[in-house]
Amino acid sequence: MHNFYHGLLYEEKMDRKTNSSRSLAVDITRASSTQTYYTIRFLVDRELVPDAYRAYAYYRWVDDILDAGSGSQADKVAFLERQQSLLEACYRLQAPGDLDEHEQLLADLIANDGENNSGLQSYLRNMMAVMAFDVARRGRLISQAELSEYSRLLATAVTEALHYFIGHNCSLPRNERRYLAVQGAHVVHMLRDALEDTEAGYFNIPAEYLQAQSFSVQDTDQRAYREWVHARVKLARSYFSAGSDYLAQVKNLRCRLAGFAYMARFEWMLRTIERDGYRLRTAYPERKSLPAGLWMAWRTLTSVFGLHRFKIQPQALAIQSAHYEER
Repeated sequence: MHNFYHGLLYEEKMDRKTNSSRSLAVDITRASSTQTYYTIRFLVDRELVPDAYRAYAYYRWVDDILDAGSGSQADKVAFLERQQSLLEACYRLQAPGDLDEHEQLLADLIANDGENNSGLQSYLRNMMAVMAFDVARRGRLISQAELSEYSRLLATAVTEALHYFIGHNCSLPRNERRYLAVQGAHVVHMLRDALEDTEAGYFNIPAEYLQAQSFSVQDTDQRAYREWVHARVKLARSYFSAGSDYLAQVKNLRCRLAGFAYMARFEWMLRTIERDGYRLRTAYPERKSLPAGLWMAWRTLTSVFGLHRFKIQPQALAIQSAHYEER
């Protein structure tokens, strides 16, 4: 009888912990990204909604800790190493008992992952690698090869999460364009944040280009800098053209809608950078305006229903490998 009541108390404790984890995840997501919050709420497979919030919220928390102005580099490295160890321990079914409430998000996620080599596991591992790269690159120039790997990791993580949480059991096209929509979005994301990132010690322009053109990463008014921005915009458009072709083949309507909505945010940003003459800014507050929102909604719906299609560019057609070597 004692063991019976002990078991009931344990189950009640775990239920409370799970409910707390779910509530925390929703709160973090809602506060951090309105679009992500509503995407999860309305488009994710119903049974996976709590875990989708956990997946976003956990890495939002990790990223905020690593980007915070407080704390030494050694503290950030130690924090990341703990998260990496926790990820591995949970997949070995050896989760420690002294978890922070945010770390419990990760433990609950992995406990609910019953598939071998799931899209969720791919997301968690690739995003952890993205976090590790950000910690290691702060304060130093990096190569084009490193930047390309960074984009590959991020694109793999986000794409696998999209397909895991939305239309989980639907068949999907498997080709070299699978990750390109998100890869293009990441190129634009790094342009959008380039000046702000530079101030924080993250440099989004390759060392080889700076050396070849003989200018500093802070010299953003240089013509050579604008030429680099122009080249990145062209690259992003080529990725979007190929990625749009892939998304059009996805059978699940909710998944297509989420994919095109994600891409539309960065298409709008591309148009803004072009209108600015390839001069980057520290902030783009108009991206949260009503006109911007209406444009993104229009672009999303016309793309989902085939009313708008990118013209497939020769550069996009030439992409044949998972690394998508950027030139």
